[in-house]
Amino acid sequence: MNTTPPIVTNGDLLIAEPFMGDTNFERSVILVCEHSPAGTFGLVLNQLTDIHLGDVIEDIQPDLPLFVGGPVQQNTLHFIHRRPDLIDSSIRLREGLYWSGDFDEIKRAINVGTLSERDIRFFIGYSGWSEGQLDAELSQKAWIISSTSADFLFDTPTKEFWRGVLKRMGGEYKSIAHYPVDPRLN
Repeated sequence: MNTTPPIVTNGDLLIAEPFMGDTNFERSVILVCEHSPAGTFGLVLNQLTDIHLGDVIEDIQPDLPLFVGGPVQQNTLHFIHRRPDLIDSSIRLREGLYWSGDFDEIKRAINVGTLSERDIRFFIGYSGWSEGQLDAELSQKAWIISSTSADFLFDTPTKEFWRGVLKRMGGEYKSIAHYPVDPRLN
């Protein structure tokens, strides 16, 4: 039996198994922003909040929605985007998908209308794993690893994202996408 966990790279998606049992990550899809032997940093892509960027940052128009990036340090703000032409110091995760960058440039671009929610997402908090923790969870098959395009990530409605990623993977994953939240109701 092979217990070696699958290899995770920056820009990969971690898709929660349908019956994970962890309320922080139920039916979540996490974008891996940084994975190294020291640990992993990621952002939950499909947990929208009722909070807007203007609730936590002054002088920003229009008001963009905030997502819960994870249960760790929910007093921090993070962002991903697909506009490195507007945002210096961005970190490339994969073709067309970037993390972080110059926040003053982001504020200017949002305020003048050259950057919209079609191209950037903001997150409060993050998801983090210490050294070896994610590998242990992968060995226990708590997560499915996949990838996606920036277009799919930004253009797919939040409520459909978990199912949408699995459906695009096809095969057995397409079936998993239709599992009910509570298997007793099947």
